[in-house]
Amino acid sequence: MITFERNLENAKKIASHIGADILIYKKGIFEEVFARYSGIVAMFATGIVVREIAPLLDNKWNDPAVVVVDSALNFAIPLLGGHHGANNLVRKIAEIGPIPVVTTATEVHGRNSVEGIAKKLGCDIVNKESTLEVNCALLDEDVEVLRLKGPKIIIVENNVSVLKAEDTKQKEKE
Repeated sequence: MITFERNLENAKKIASHIGADILIYKKGIFEEVFARYSGIVAMFATGIVVREIAPLLDNKWNDPAVVVVDSALNFAIPLLGGHHGANNLVRKIAEIGPIPVVTTATEVHGRNSVEGIAKKLGCDIVNKESTLEVNCALLDEDVEVLRLKGPKIIIVENNVSVLKAEDTKQKEKE
C-alpha cells in the first residue's frame, strides 16, 4: 500500500485488514513496486495514480492490479486489473467501510468472465487475445464451456477462449 505520510493512520487500517505492506510515497515508488507486487493499493487521488502508472503500463496480463482508495476511506476503485485481482481486493477493503466502485462490465452485469471461469476451474488461458471478444459475448448470452479429453486436435477461431487445465498426469509424477 502506497500513501502519503499524512494518511498513515487510515492506510494502516486497510493494510492490516488486507495484509499489505505500507510504503510512504516518494518519487519513483510506483516504478519500484510495479514489477514486485501483484496488487498495489494507493491512497491518493485517482489522477495522481493514473499519471504515475501510465508510463509503466504493459498489458492486462503483466500489469499488477491497482486499486485507489481516497484518504477519507469513502471509496475503493479498481483502476487496473479488475479481472486480475483488483475487484476482489476492493471488496475486501469494503469490509472496513469504503464503497467498492467496480466498473468491470461482466461483474456489474452479474455475468461470468473468461478470467473468472478460468480461475474457478483452475485453468490457464492459452489464447489471451480471445478474452475481449468472449467477455463481450458473455455480457449478452451464456457461452458454453466444453471440457474435451484427449488425445484430440482442436482448431478454434479467434472468438473462442481456450483454457488449459493442469496436467494431472504430470502432477501425479511429482
